[in-house]
Amino acid sequence: MSEPNVSAIKSGARARMSTRFLTTLAMLTAIAYVVMVLSKMLPQVSGFLQLDLKDTVICIGGFLFGPLSAAVISIAVAVLEMLTYSDTGIIGCIMNMLATCAFTCTASFVYTKFHTKKGAVISLAAGVAVLTAVMLLWNYLITPLYMTDFSRAQIAALLPTLFLPFNLVKGGLNMALILLIYKPVVTALRKAHLAPASHVPAQGTGRLSAGYLLFGAALLATCVTFALVLMGIL
Repeated sequence: MSEPNVSAIKSGARARMSTRFLTTLAMLTAIAYVVMVLSKMLPQVSGFLQLDLKDTVICIGGFLFGPLSAAVISIAVAVLEMLTYSDTGIIGCIMNMLATCAFTCTASFVYTKFHTKKGAVISLAAGVAVLTAVMLLWNYLITPLYMTDFSRAQIAALLPTLFLPFNLVKGGLNMALILLIYKPVVTALRKAHLAPASHVPAQGTGRLSAGYLLFGAALLATCVTFALVLMGIL
């Protein structure tokens, strides 16, 4: 009896894994795009800042497959948005890429180093901090280029009063949503064989899980309240 072709078996397994990986990335990109479109229905802040929840989907992809995958999805969705919904052209697309990559790639990278529930909170908090810092810089540099009614001095004056709270709230909303939906979403993807199995030992439930969910819910409620204030609804 002939021996099985081990190389062919390994090659077939790699091909299946690659197909599943590309399928999942394409699906997450499509979902992120839909969430972006739905986010456009939310009231804008000060008439030009849009709260966007697509980072939730993209960051889940980054947690599963790493920061490079998060960057690929971020760029793909930003380009699709520029070609379909955005009216700010290439400058708006660049700003979109910078904001999403700052949050999702930072969080994904840190999560690869601390692959626990506590690590998830730390990584997402780091993502919010980097998002806020990066966008304060780039709002100052780039916003006057496409909002010609505002001088650079006027934009600088808005940094602590508008851009800082806006980016903190935007990042906080995405952080809270990820904390609340990551586990059920990833469990569903794994059952569908669209996500890799976890190699991390199962953590206990009880106080840790309850506290984790309560923290996410409290953060979400806080950020929603602040978002409503920024929108002028409250």
